[in-house]
Amino acid sequence: MSGASAAPPPVPNLAKPVAIPVESSVWDRLTNWASENKALVYTIAGVAVVVTGAGVVYYLNGDAPSKGPAQPKLSKKERRKKKEADRQAETGEKSATRGASPEQPKSAAVESSEELPDIDETTVAALSPEQRNELAQKLKAAGNKSYGGKDYNKAIELYSKAILCKPDPIYYSNRAACYNALSEWDKVVEDTTAAVNLDPLYVKALNRRATAYEHLHKYSESLLDFTASCIIDEFRNENIATSVEKLLKKVAEQKAEEILKTKNPNKLPSPTFVSNYIQSFREKPRPAGLEDAKEFADGSGKGQMQQGLRAMERKTHDGYEEAATAFEKALELGDLGDFEALAYNMRGTFRCLRGSQEQALEDLNKSIELDSSMTQSYVKRASMHLEMGNREKAAEDIETAIQQNENDPDIYYHRAQLHFIHGEWNNAARDYQKSIDLDNSFIFSHIQLGVTQYKMGSFASSMATFRRCIKNFSRVPDVYNYYGELLLDQGQFDEAVAQFDTAMEMEKQTKPMGMNVLPLINKALTLFQQKSEFSEAEQLCEKALIIDPECDIAVATMAQLLLQQGKITDALKYFERAAELARTPSEIVNALSYAEATRTQIQVQENYPQLAAKLQGMGQGMAGGFPGGR
Repeated sequence: MSGASAAPPPVPNLAKPVAIPVESSVWDRLTNWASENKALVYTIAGVAVVVTGAGVVYYLNGDAPSKGPAQPKLSKKERRKKKEADRQAETGEKSATRGASPEQPKSAAVESSEELPDIDETTVAALSPEQRNELAQKLKAAGNKSYGGKDYNKAIELYSKAILCKPDPIYYSNRAACYNALSEWDKVVEDTTAAVNLDPLYVKALNRRATAYEHLHKYSESLLDFTASCIIDEFRNENIATSVEKLLKKVAEQKAEEILKTKNPNKLPSPTFVSNYIQSFREKPRPAGLEDAKEFADGSGKGQMQQGLRAMERKTHDGYEEAATAFEKALELGDLGDFEALAYNMRGTFRCLRGSQEQALEDLNKSIELDSSMTQSYVKRASMHLEMGNREKAAEDIETAIQQNENDPDIYYHRAQLHFIHGEWNNAARDYQKSIDLDNSFIFSHIQLGVTQYKMGSFASSMATFRRCIKNFSRVPDVYNYYGELLLDQGQFDEAVAQFDTAMEMEKQTKPMGMNVLPLINKALTLFQQKSEFSEAEQLCEKALIIDPECDIAVATMAQLLLQQGKITDALKYFERAAELARTPSEIVNALSYAEATRTQIQVQENYPQLAAKLQGMGQGMAGGFPGGR
């Protein structure tokens, strides 16, 4: 796969332009690994939200603050029995994220508030410790009764007197529940903070404070509390894990707005991304009339079109930048005649690559309006619709393109991509084969057919397809890179490394000014998967970033390698870099979600040092390999 693939990262889901070979690749392994090993990842650096099968049992169960180490995980049958017993014992209590009820006393007799003595600091000071504790329990029980009757102000008065007798975290948390019911969020924060100061691992108080912070739109503070709660509870509460995920997105969306204000709209993504997108369409000769033999003034629209097409042929980052500028200028100058539809097509292509989706769609619409027979415009528009989550419109554009020219092999290749992304392997294989039947010179149809056969479980057919690719396209580095990925997936590490080395050497020979760095990244992952060799893997990623400083996949791989080593602060820098490199608003939010999760994890360890050892122990207790084979 490449930088323009469509593998959806864990939070939130998104798709990149769907035009080049997808899956069985770096992004796929990275994101699947993060999704399948969420608990491990979070214990390393808070990068993913954990959802486990324990549900809300513990959350509905405790009537006391932190109780030390967690109990062994129960079986499903035991959990069901325990959950039912808890529900019967505490039928009046709700989830803390909705303002959970105060903890009920275990033994104190409930007296009416009128029967209890009226106290103040002076009368409390005259009581013995035992008398204070006994009176506090009675006041708490009466407060719980008032709370149950929704007399929140009376409950607040009773809990306040209980606190006067004994500053207990439960009493503060119960009073906070009353303020929660009255939507007095600042007071909820004040009381839960008092509770947490008395018991830093008091999960219920943390959750109440997190909810209050969220109502006050203090999302970072809310995220910090919910994250600490998740760690204390060892990721067993699905409600809180969901809250963390939701808040990560909110915090990321806030920060994404700031990034978008300063983002350069004319900046292209990495050369690896651009070249992989461009090469997903078969190379065609320049249109008649724009050959080099024709001379046009640089200050004319046709002259700029000629210059842009010439720059693209260099297949370098500078060439793509020059081409993008030329196509913009060509349309500004006008007088393009029959080439106007092509000009809109090309400007739309580069606007899509820059992440300017609405502008790109307008250009592709105009291109189709000017020349309805230009099937590539339909295909590119379909790719954009799919990226924006509209499969129906994408399919319509593909079908319209086929009506225009049923013998265009590119159409079937991209329709196969659409099927591939949705796991429709048989349909994908059929369309890749149709693309090959119409033109067998396009390597990516062969590669993707082999990958699809592999996904279908037809391993022998897949290997045979790749052997034919090596025989018929022996000087194309992509063949060796993708074949290496399948070998890596099977755990054939040495053979995979040999393929990646061959691919990299060919990249140097055939594209010295525009090398694809994916073989380097794949080799890095292979060496780590095989030997847990961080140093060499990091060096390979660093080399990839020297060649292509803006390669998002290299940045993501470095972040994951650093997380595996517990280098959280360093990993954070790479996640922030990923946000800078992101193309579209949704991609920026996704990258920032990772960054904010990592940043929050750092803050948790700073604010709750006692959790650092807990995290370390949890991480050591979980087995989770770095992305490699599946």
